[in-house]
Amino acid sequence: MGRLLLASLLSLMCVSAWADEVEGPHVQGETFEYTTGGQTYQGYLAYNASDDEPRPGVLLVHEWWGLNDYIKHKADQLAALGFVALAVDMYGDGKVAQHPQDAKAFSSQVMQDWPSARARLEAAMSALRQHPAVREDRMAAIGYCFGGGVVMNMALAGMPLDAAISFHGSPTQVVTNPQPFDGLVRIYNGQDDPLVDPEALDSMADALKKDGADVRVVQYPGAKHAFTNPDADELAQEYDLPLAYNAAADAASWQAALLTLDEALNQ
Repeated sequence: MGRLLLASLLSLMCVSAWADEVEGPHVQGETFEYTTGGQTYQGYLAYNASDDEPRPGVLLVHEWWGLNDYIKHKADQLAALGFVALAVDMYGDGKVAQHPQDAKAFSSQVMQDWPSARARLEAAMSALRQHPAVREDRMAAIGYCFGGGVVMNMALAGMPLDAAISFHGSPTQVVTNPQPFDGLVRIYNGQDDPLVDPEALDSMADALKKDGADVRVVQYPGAKHAFTNPDADELAQEYDLPLAYNAAADAASWQAALLTLDEALNQ
């Protein structure tokens, strides 16, 4: 047998042996219930069942549609990358809106009663910290659209997070008594988003900076509302909404968010 062929076979054997020893992530997804104010909330928890080490927790706050497959998929992605992700249920009983009118009603009800919304978030955070897979001293929150507005207000309220990340989030301020926040705040927005008021976004960023947050706002040229959601174009057509998926902005903002999570939770 020639030396080159023998070397190739040995190399393949080494690769095969290495492949047998290395196990990829085994993402486990399950319903995760928690209660507050006599109401049961059904979140979605995703984690790597092959991992024996406790990992940082990440709260995910859904779009105004509710706890649907889109936000659950994001939780699965984060679990595969070494986080324990809890997609929270802001409406109760895992309720999902079937029409924009319902979505608007559900999300408005939440934001008009911030103390109750905060209690739901605190209950979710407390339950997540108690999970054996979670490193309880590290936690971040990520939100999309309605959920983006929620996580910005979480930071403004001084809730115990290392990072708050918003994707095309509504910058409406509902916290009336801002508190110090020394974590990272990253706001990823579409420059052509007609649903995000630029003045309100600037005001939110300024308020967060005033209370000590490390704030960065990134505007993606050509991106509209819901630019991270592959279903945005279909929803736009069905309901005549100013939404559009933007693959470039989606990829760039996701990579930026992962770098932020690494900086905030893994250092």
